[in-house]
Amino acid sequence: MSEKKSVFRGTEQQRKELAAVIEESKSIPGCLVHVLQRAQSIYGYLPIEVQTYIAEGLGISLSEVYGVATFYSQFSLTPKGKHRISVCLGTACYVKGSDKILEAVEKELGIKCGECTEDGLFSIDSCRCVGACGLAPVMMIGEEVYGKLTPEMVKGIIDKYREAENDGKRA
Repeated sequence: MSEKKSVFRGTEQQRKELAAVIEESKSIPGCLVHVLQRAQSIYGYLPIEVQTYIAEGLGISLSEVYGVATFYSQFSLTPKGKHRISVCLGTACYVKGSDKILEAVEKELGIKCGECTEDGLFSIDSCRCVGACGLAPVMMIGEEVYGKLTPEMVKGIIDKYREAENDGKRA
């Protein structure tokens, strides 16, 4: 099974912004988490290229940067889509078939949980509970909650976001 490798597409402006963050932070002991937070804010995730730049800028090892970036769940090493889909796999949702919802989302987008579509529009993650157990099974796209789902409903929901993107490009 081949793993999809995302291509890093950082801009010169992002690099300059991160360089400024590193410069203003590097004299502060224990600044790594702060720098990683700012870097993720700039890039949306922490690819190896950004981690390497941070390590070099702070004069620390790449393994230290990677260790911190993978320890805290707030950090992502993979890109996230413009529309972040989260399928609840908590007990109430799972019992009502959320595993089938996740499978339908993966099939519709042609990616697996934890991945991002090549066009950067969608990414899929799972979560343990969104607090909407009465609507099980549930998925969220951004802040929008979709409940009482069936696998057959998934394509129509995702198509709404695709159509909105296409309308935005034509405007």
